[in-house]
Parts: sequence; structure tokens; C-alpha cells
Amino acid sequence: MSTTILVIGLMVFLAHFLSLQFRRTNIPDVLVLMMLGILIGPLLGVVSPEDFGRVGSLIATIALVVILFEGGTSLNLDILGKSLGTIGLLSFTCFFLTVAIVTLIGLFALQLTLLPAMLLGVTLGGSAPAVVIPMVAALQLSEKSSTVLILESALTDVLCIVGVFALLQIHTQGGVEPGKLVGSVLASLVFAAVIGVLGGIGWLLVLGKVRDFPNTISSTLAYAFIVYGLTELLGFSGAVASLTLGITLTNFEKFGLHRISNVEQKLVPLNEVDLVFYREAVFLLKTYFFVYLGISIRFVDLRLAVASVSMVVLVYAMRLALTRHVFRDSGYSLRDTALTSMMAPKGLAAAVLATLPLKYGIEGGEVIRDVTYMVVLVSIAVTALLVMLYPLNRTQRLYARTLGKPL
Repeated sequence: MSTTILVIGLMVFLAHFLSLQFRRTNIPDVLVLMMLGILIGPLLGVVSPEDFGRVGSLIATIALVVILFEGGTSLNLDILGKSLGTIGLLSFTCFFLTVAIVTLIGLFALQLTLLPAMLLGVTLGGSAPAVVIPMVAALQLSEKSSTVLILESALTDVLCIVGVFALLQIHTQGGVEPGKLVGSVLASLVFAAVIGVLGGIGWLLVLGKVRDFPNTISSTLAYAFIVYGLTELLGFSGAVASLTLGITLTNFEKFGLHRISNVEQKLVPLNEVDLVFYREAVFLLKTYFFVYLGISIRFVDLRLAVASVSMVVLVYAMRLALTRHVFRDSGYSLRDTALTSMMAPKGLAAAVLATLPLKYGIEGGEVIRDVTYMVVLVSIAVTALLVMLYPLNRTQRLYARTLGKPL
């Protein structure tokens, strides 16, 4: 027990050091933390995901909720409104093109049948909020680009989850109605957003009274967990509800509540102490999340590894071309456009979804799981490597030519 406590303390200090080094050297702390997890997990066998039991996936989910909530508090509703077209175009186009690329590789390189290949494609279609949001914050992108990337990661997460369960329904019931599928996606997004907004307004109305009680600085995070859990129980996206809850708590004045008599006087906004606490919570949970992610990685045979690397390379090449098209507007700088093109890492949501085909007895389930774990590792490593290389003059000139942006 004493050794475990010692390791946890050292890990937190290491994370602080890595965060400082990220700012100085551009070496992403998330990569080093994940490599640490791989070292003590798959390589040395000191720990395994099974050692954590249900606590491991639970804390990973808590980390996701807090990261999304804190990310929402940093978004500006005015910038969000101006970026909706860009968010939609980048999110949906990148998702469907990624699904197509991965599905084709699954069919022809991995010899999967159509349904397993599509399951693999949908599982890997999105980007990971728990990876993207901390990196966006550390890289200090413009508000416009940060908003696009945060919303993209949340939206594509929903598409992955709904898509995988729709394909599993096809396997178990022999089909799925397209209208119901589209409706479930829209309902998951719209109703989750409504729950987040209404929940945020309700919390602002009672926050002043809650603060009269002692030791309540963590009460807002507890409320975020309640909103997430209730939204998931209702069958909608808890991730989107957590994000919109954070947006509402820091942008409530944009909702026109001042027009309702006596309401504005009752609203108590978040203060700087609250926001600092949330950032610290994200830091601690992020440290655990990426170490746990590294521990969860499984190494596969050479054929699957080559297919995984091919998927990542083709997806990142596609995203580079897509970002050039979507960000051709002069309002986006070369740095913002280039870094956006790098942000397609996969995370724990993909790793969890990848275990479902095996549980449902789908042929090729082991291949889906093993390839997904490898793609998670390679995609995060590629994102980290590209971020590290970008400050080099030669790299910036290459991106300037590729993206059609001035240096």
C-alpha cells in the first residue's frame, strides 16, 4: 500500500514537470504519460487493466466528464455561433471519410466482412475529447479554432457511440431503420444540449444558496456528474450535456435571462476560484487517464500493426486536405490550421467500443479490438510528434505550402 501511495505522489509531480516541459519544448505530456502506462503495463507487467476492476473505467469516465465540462466553461458563445458552419463541416465530413478509409482497409487488408469492417470504421471515426481538449488548452490556440476542435471531439464521440450500437442492432435484429437512426442521433445531440442548458440555468439560480454551506467548491462538479448520469439514463449523450452545462455557466448572460424580471438578480456566476479548481481537477484526472490508457493498450502481430499504421497515415493525410478546404477562410492563421489538421487522436471511448463486437460474438471481434488499441496508440503518438515538429522552420514552410497559408 505504501508503495502505491508513493507512486501516485511521484506521478502527480511528474505530470507537473511534463506540463512545464510541454510549454518549453512542445513535447506533449499526454504522450509521456501514456508511454509510462505502457511501460508499467504491457511491457513490464507491473499492473494490468484488470487490477483496477470497475474503478478504472469509472475514473476514466469521470475524467471525460470533468474535461468536457471544464472545456465548456472556456468556450465563448459568440465565437461558437460564428463557427457552427465550420464545426459541422469539419466534424461530419471528417467522421464519414474516416469511417470510409478504415472500413476499406478492414475489408481488403484485414479480410473482414462488411459488418465487422464498418464496426471498426465507426469505432475509429471520431477524435477523443480527453486527448484533444487538454492539448488545445496547452497549445493556446485562438478561441475560434479551440471552439471548433472541442465541439468536433464531442460531436464525433456521439456519432461513434450511436453508430456502433446501430450496427450491433443490425447484427442482433437483422436490420435498422435509417429514419430511426438519424432521429436517435439528432435526439441524442439536441435533447442532451437542452438538458445541459436548463441544468446550467437551474444551477446558477441555486449556486448562491449552495455557497452558504461550508466546503462547497466541488459542488458544481458533483452537479455536472448528476447532469451526465441523468442524461445517459434518459438515453441521450451525457458528454454533450456536460459540455453545454459548462458553456451555460460561463455564458448565461447571452441567453437573454435579463429580460425575465427578478431572474438576473438571482443568478450567481462562477468565479475565478471555481475555474482554477476545475482546471486543477482536469490536470489530476488527465494524469490518471493517460497512464490508464497506456496500461490498457494491447500489442498485436505485425500484420495488424501495419494495417493500423496505414489507417492512421491515410486518415491524417485526409484530414490535412480537409482542413485546407474548411479553413481556407483568412480568419484562421497558419498555426491554427496546421494544428487543427493534427488533432485526430483516438482515445478511451474507441477502446471501450472496440470490446463490444467480441462480446456480441461478431466474427473478427478480436481483430477489431486489437487494431483499435494499436490505432489509439499510434494516433496519439502521431499527433504528439507533429505538434513537436511544428515549431521547426522547415515544418512550418511545408505546412504553409500544403495549406495555402502565408507564414
